[in-house]
Amino acid sequence: MKHISDAADAYASAPLLNCLLQEVADHVGGGAYRLRATGRLLRTSGGRRPVRPELRTARGWRPVGHAELIKITAEELYRLTGVPNGELPVEMADSRHAVAALLAARAGAAAPEDPYLRSEQALVMGHPCHPAPKTRGGGPASRWLPYAPEAHASFPLEFLAVREDQAAEEGGRPAADAVDGLSDLLNGPAAPRGYRLLPAHPWQFALVSGAPEIREALADGRLIRLGRSGGHVHPTASVRTVHVPGRGGAADLFVKFSLDVRITNDVRRLWRHDLLALRETDAAVTAAFAGLRTAPGQEAGREAGRDGAPAAWLSDRGYRTAAFAFEELAVLVRDGLRQHLLPGTTPLLAASLAEGFSGGPLDGLPDPVAWWVAYLRRVLPPVLDVYARDGVVVEAHLQNTLIALDPAGLPAQALFRDAEGVKRLPAVTREAGWQRLVYCLFVNHLTEIAAALAARHPRAAGSLWPAVRRELLRYRAGNPLPEIDALLAAPTLPGKTNLLLRWTGADGADARYLPLPNPLLASTMR
Repeated sequence: MKHISDAADAYASAPLLNCLLQEVADHVGGGAYRLRATGRLLRTSGGRRPVRPELRTARGWRPVGHAELIKITAEELYRLTGVPNGELPVEMADSRHAVAALLAARAGAAAPEDPYLRSEQALVMGHPCHPAPKTRGGGPASRWLPYAPEAHASFPLEFLAVREDQAAEEGGRPAADAVDGLSDLLNGPAAPRGYRLLPAHPWQFALVSGAPEIREALADGRLIRLGRSGGHVHPTASVRTVHVPGRGGAADLFVKFSLDVRITNDVRRLWRHDLLALRETDAAVTAAFAGLRTAPGQEAGREAGRDGAPAAWLSDRGYRTAAFAFEELAVLVRDGLRQHLLPGTTPLLAASLAEGFSGGPLDGLPDPVAWWVAYLRRVLPPVLDVYARDGVVVEAHLQNTLIALDPAGLPAQALFRDAEGVKRLPAVTREAGWQRLVYCLFVNHLTEIAAALAARHPRAAGSLWPAVRRELLRYRAGNPLPEIDALLAAPTLPGKTNLLLRWTGADGADARYLPLPNPLLASTMR
């Protein structure tokens, strides 16, 4: 249908334009930008979500669709870098086709009643500064739509059993009990004597089950297929992590799988080196967050809600896998929400606040600045504290942060997740760690939430970044973190170059940054 095609073009074009205009173009006024290598002129409307792109020609401005925008981007990047790339244009086209499939599926699907699940499944556009945020590895949509959070999917898990002498795991009883407990939580089969339960994502198992090492293990009995679970899980925004609802007296749980599909910058496997580092990393973060509850005397921290609403870390408890398919069949278990949430609060994914969804909390706020200050006081202090006190760099970007709202709709608690992305000093330098913190928390996260608030409440727009500056000064008064003064005086902040990173084939973890104007700079505030 044409309206779905037009909407898919708009959804796919906005993040690609954000990348193109931010990374390889110069603003020349009037909504127009000149591409640096080819000299082409593009103009758009719509601010942070660019719409209706046009190209300057000898006959004037004419509209540009997504397919032509891909060609323009590819020609610009080849001229700029001298590097050819036949892969990224295919991913950009695939991302747009994926959006069309998602929109069609959403039109015929019922959204979850649970506002938390709705928020996890709200990201139709996805990363606002990525050239192909919704790519799903190519292939027909029928292969991945049954597992797509944006299509409001839910599905049973594939249950396998790995022979005990072939099982590899870390995390002790908490992790082992959580994996084994999935049989009861999801009404699934139990492992027979001499075997360990090994749940698998059905999409991932379909992708890897034909590999020789897995075929051989199935043939000789080291691996057994037990069947599907009776209960369903719900995919979250990361696609490969699912939420398992609690049942009876059991708490809910998150389960993260390998997925041999490129999503944004990386193939989403649980890599061996990350799994082997998991326990040490997660233990350090868990201890750092536990310290927030007992930190002495820091008035700014208490006013920010540390005592009444401690931030929570969703611990990655451990993993289980098969020794002969260590990465392919790995399953990681993570704390659920129930054990951490303040009573009476409703958690929402921060990324959903930026993108917006039905029933989202930003519309109709009686006092958007007060809401924003409450948000800042939940999110800023814990991330800064664990960095300053423990040398832990939490990647507090939009998809790793949940915000719990009280019954009045005000932010009451922040929750953070994903030990895989955590950096620790001195394994990374202080400079590199702080740069990563600033990008994730301020550029990726707060910039987007502030822009979403400003779009819905234009009268509050001029008060949002001054409020961030005040909260940083407030924090600094009780916590002498030297980086704060430098941050407040810096002319620029680090923006990630996802387009150039993907075009040049750099590793997804090897972030490149470009300078963006710093909205915290006092001279930019009225």
